[in-house]
Amino acid sequence: MKARQNEVIFPCGDLNLEGISYFPEGDGFFPAVVVCHPHPVYGGSMNNNVTMAISSALAGRSIIVLMFNFRGVGGSQGSFGGGVAEQEDVKAALSWIAFQAGVDANKMALAGYSFGAAVALPVACSDARVKAMALISPPLEQPQGLQLRDCTKPKLVICGSEDYLVLPMNVDPIMREAAEPKQFEVIDGADHFWWGFEKQMAEKVAEFFSRSFNIASQ
Repeated sequence: MKARQNEVIFPCGDLNLEGISYFPEGDGFFPAVVVCHPHPVYGGSMNNNVTMAISSALAGRSIIVLMFNFRGVGGSQGSFGGGVAEQEDVKAALSWIAFQAGVDANKMALAGYSFGAAVALPVACSDARVKAMALISPPLEQPQGLQLRDCTKPKLVICGSEDYLVLPMNVDPIMREAAEPKQFEVIDGADHFWWGFEKQMAEKVAEFFSRSFNIASQ
């Protein structure tokens, strides 16, 4: 389905953050997913190949999407917050999308890639507005493992078999301890940056959210 793309500005405390939204054409209410980009210090932004692939796949499933730049990135005000202040950015993005026309506020979710996954996870687990989460190449360690163990929301974790930063063999025991419902996928041949595997990864994310929100296959 075609989607309307718009540049948006939304508030986060005293800051203004920039983003891009995708809204399906047509009437009615649609699920919405906020997409979080990788590490700003290493050049991460909403224009990353992974975040753009996910956004495109979700928009193709009639899911509203908001991808945005964390504070200090691109046209977003402020400065890098060490992954803590960025959690407030995620909450602000949820607040903005929740009040847009056509959004089903009972079907909102978070997706994050790498640093974005680490920022999205605590918000997804603690914020009642978030009903499901997809974490792509998440840097999971013991604190995140404890969060996943206690979080009963639907969760998808995807890693590449050749990822040298987030080793699937290290993620697997954490996911074994994670609360249901959960899905852990390893895509053969992909590394941390997903070049050449974006579509395969993004379709798994889109399918997960489609199932979570009971959207008919397209």
